[in-house]
Amino acid sequence: MSAVQFDPMARPPVLASRWALASEAIAARGGVLLLAIALFVFLTVPLAAILLRSVDGRAGEFVGLANFVTYVSSPGFGTSVANTLNFALLTTLITVPVSFGFAFAMQRACLPWRGLWRNIALIPILAPSLLPALSFLYLFGNQGWLHFMLGWFGIDSIYGMPGMVMSMCFASVPHAVMILMAALALSDARLYEAAESLGTSEARKFFTITLPGAKYGLISATLVVFTMAVSEFGVPKVIGGNTNVLAIDIYKQVVGQQNFSIGAVVAVLLLLPALAAFAIDRVIQGRQKALLSARSVPYAPRAAGWRDGLLLSYVLLLSLAMLVVMGMAVFGSFVQFWPYDLSFTLRHYVYGLEEAGIDNAYVNSLQMALWTALIGTTVTFAGAYWIEKTGVDKVRGWRRLLPLVQGQALLPMAVPGMVLGIGYILFFNAPGNPLGFLYGSLAILVLSTVVHFYSSSHLTAVTALKSLDGEFESVSASLKVPFYKTFWRVTVPVCLPAILDISRYYFVNAMTTISAVVFLYGPQTTLTSVSILQLDEAGALGSAAAMASLIVFTSAVVTGLFFIIEWWLMRRTQRWRNTGRS
Repeated sequence: MSAVQFDPMARPPVLASRWALASEAIAARGGVLLLAIALFVFLTVPLAAILLRSVDGRAGEFVGLANFVTYVSSPGFGTSVANTLNFALLTTLITVPVSFGFAFAMQRACLPWRGLWRNIALIPILAPSLLPALSFLYLFGNQGWLHFMLGWFGIDSIYGMPGMVMSMCFASVPHAVMILMAALALSDARLYEAAESLGTSEARKFFTITLPGAKYGLISATLVVFTMAVSEFGVPKVIGGNTNVLAIDIYKQVVGQQNFSIGAVVAVLLLLPALAAFAIDRVIQGRQKALLSARSVPYAPRAAGWRDGLLLSYVLLLSLAMLVVMGMAVFGSFVQFWPYDLSFTLRHYVYGLEEAGIDNAYVNSLQMALWTALIGTTVTFAGAYWIEKTGVDKVRGWRRLLPLVQGQALLPMAVPGMVLGIGYILFFNAPGNPLGFLYGSLAILVLSTVVHFYSSSHLTAVTALKSLDGEFESVSASLKVPFYKTFWRVTVPVCLPAILDISRYYFVNAMTTISAVVFLYGPQTTLTSVSILQLDEAGALGSAAAMASLIVFTSAVVTGLFFIIEWWLMRRTQRWRNTGRS
């Protein structure tokens, strides 16, 4: 019988268990702390740098509000503010009703091929905002096929406010449609049945049941579209002509005049309406109540010939407009010389990719988008998990930190890309900053893009995690299963659809974004979206359209790959969802 050997380094079972619990607690708190530090360094500090620079002179001396007075008293200030507000208001007033009509048709009518029409309406998400501006130049420019139609509406030229509003409406419709479709998706059928039993007309039901039920979605869509238009840079730059807006003023001050102090002032002013819209949206969402209770009956539309026919005509008209605008830029990229020689050519792509040196830009865009999707998804989902599922909110002393972290996670939603780009310039390019080596590199483009689009991804991850019962973590803890095993074997497989949605969201936005990265790229890190601006400024409209079309094609292909990957992974990891089905 062999003797039992004693290992003096071995821990007793009780101590080992306590050590494991302590290690998990340290890992959970450390994760939350790392997320808080990352958001502070890459979001809060750059925004603080803008505020500090706005009260400094060109030499770095403190000047107080002198910069604000200088800019406000300049001749172009009133014009820029008025143009910005007019641009945002006109875009909102057109986009929201148009989008509501489309969303209403999708959710409240019996239409054939609804999935097709919905996907067509979401196509602009795959394109940079510069593409519709280029398309409208082909359609309504001085040599455009439909230039004669401008006279019907008393418009002399597409350049300026008319072109800006038309292009921005095209770019913002998908965002409003998604919000409004979600708002109209849930409704209690009992309300409509009661109205029908009382002989209520369709119009009265619409104004007394449908609109009140969708009011929060309408408000959210209005604020989202308004914020997008206020902070938009690409559309005014391409088709705005001499119409100055605040985003263009920032670009002129920083890139044109190297006056970072006044640029910071304009950034602060541009940040104010975005923050106001964000605050209103948060308050409205806090007041929103559930539209479906446990006793509710989900509403299902019933066929109505005249109504469905009218709504189908509207959907077809809007879908056709979407395809024409998107297709016009693609068509122009394959034309020899618009509009005189319409023969097929690839020279615009050759010029854009080779002669203009933009082949490196396309590779940079792909690399940046892939790294953004990988790093952004990992950080976003892990951060949401640390906040929601590790029990940190129950630990004394950490309850005060969590609201700050959650507030920072939502703040990027209210920060325009131009403002974030200015903040990154001022912070990372500051003398003595140990992180200064990042400036001009691909890494800073990835970081800025992850931060810029962090809020929506964070909310997606939080929503997916909140749908999981907390008993998973409780049972794992009682069985002494480390939290990281529960995370990998349970949480990730269950939340896989949301994780893939976040990755797809980051990739597509990284391919199409321009507002923040336009200040941060270097000679070796030019992006395709930035090259479109450069080609347009050089008068190479065909090559600019070619690069925009290349972004759309790439985004569409990768989106399709994501759907295939999701289908394959869902079959392997989500079979439990079909349990009990016949």
